[in-house]
Amino acid sequence: MVFSGQYPPATVSTALPSAAAEIDTLGLAGLAGDPGWRRPVLVDRDLLVLTTSGHGDAELDFEPIPCRPGTLLRVHAGQVLRCPCPQLDATVVRWNANALRGLDVDPDAVPTWRQLAGEDEDAVINEVSQLAVDCARHRTVPAARGLLRHQLAVLLLRLTLAGGGPSTSRPEEATFHRLCREVERGYRHTRRVEDYAARLGCSVRTLTRACLAVTGRSAKQVIDERVALQASRLLAATDEPIARIGRGLGFSEPTNFGRFFTRETGTSPGAFRAAREQPLPGQVVRPRTLVEPSLDRPLNAFPDARRPR
Repeated sequence: MVFSGQYPPATVSTALPSAAAEIDTLGLAGLAGDPGWRRPVLVDRDLLVLTTSGHGDAELDFEPIPCRPGTLLRVHAGQVLRCPCPQLDATVVRWNANALRGLDVDPDAVPTWRQLAGEDEDAVINEVSQLAVDCARHRTVPAARGLLRHQLAVLLLRLTLAGGGPSTSRPEEATFHRLCREVERGYRHTRRVEDYAARLGCSVRTLTRACLAVTGRSAKQVIDERVALQASRLLAATDEPIARIGRGLGFSEPTNFGRFFTRETGTSPGAFRAAREQPLPGQVVRPRTLVEPSLDRPLNAFPDARRPR
């Protein structure tokens, strides 16, 4: 069943009944913690969000992204998302980390934002529509697992090709990505550049040179930004006490965490949390150094906890 040129239905969840379900589809409102989406949601699974109706700015890791029919967002597990419901609706494809295991596809090669048009838009609409239909029709059939996995892989591959595919990395980019992967493993325990240089078998100067080449910021700034990003996500999307968030990020004293966060973001943890329920569109306080200016690339160096970009 193919819906040529027509957006798939986006208001009814077609989630598989089993807790072990790997792939499902649902409407945008199904992601919100409340009908008004008053605060960001900490996403716990990988997503593709295809806007089907309306206009408005979604917020991904505190950066506004303009959405209209045909806008596609790639959201990684661990990011925070907020959308202006009900004036914006979308079909969401959601999958677990192991859903693509063994398949020759890189889900992180899909651009964070893409405005689909022409043949690309028609093809993606058809594939998302068919995936939604098959999730609904075959959710209790064990054999459907292979079908859904391959449908998702084809969809991701098409989006990767439509985005131009991955670019050839410079040596500095390879070093930078190695650092980012190591920071993901250790940012809760250390913010010292020397520790990461030792783990990677290179010098502090090499890491700093790579970070400056890729981001224009030093290695120390990149590490601190990752900590500030995680703090921002937890402050905005959870009710976890501020002191506990600080301890979980390696700060023994709440005052030290407060000074660090204020230095990195320009606002205190308490003020940042208070601003999270401002209505969309609005002036939401966000970490000032985490935003990439271009929407055709990930919004920061750490879109998720699995593969920094």
